[in-house]
Amino acid sequence: MKILLIRAIDGMASLIYILIFARCLLSWLPLDRSNKIIDLIYTLTEPFLAPIRRLFDRSPLGGYGMRVDFSPVIAFILISIVRNILVNIIVSYV
Repeated sequence: MKILLIRAIDGMASLIYILIFARCLLSWLPLDRSNKIIDLIYTLTEPFLAPIRRLFDRSPLGGYGMRVDFSPVIAFILISIVRNILVNIIVSYV
């Protein structure tokens, strides 16, 4: 049972990593956002990136017109931390 839960958590984290990475790559290309696949990627990743972006907008770092979006990097770090915490809880208690 532990292995199944850990694999599910790893699978979800990997899927989110891939989607965020794909979004980063797509942001560099001049593609139309009306494409269903591109829109799906943006729709699935926005709940992870938007809160981080809002925090940066409120901070002194974000208020000076920064053009580089660091929210994917922060999201990768946070997802990794949450994944490690969940796996450690499962290994310890379940």
